Amino acid sequence: MALDPQLLEILACPEDKGPLLYFEDEQTLYNPRLKRRYRVLDGDIPDLLIDDAETVDDAEDARLNAKAAGDGITPTFEQ
Repeated sequence: MALDPQLLEILACPEDKGPLLYFEDEQTLYNPRLKRRYRVLDGDIPDLLIDDAETVDDAEDARLNAKAAGDGITPTFEQ
């Protein structure tokens, strides 16, 4: 199950309040500015608790940014 498109339009990082990238196949939301990844539980419940976020390393950041560019994944909203 994927996140509701209307929900995606308003989802923001709880720390910097900026847009996120949604990787449906990995069930994650990603903030490339802070290199933080948030899980999506049960396919439709975003876990946006800062304490639950995972900070990724440079290699994973590069992979996620390349995947977003290659798959046409856009931010949840425009700043």
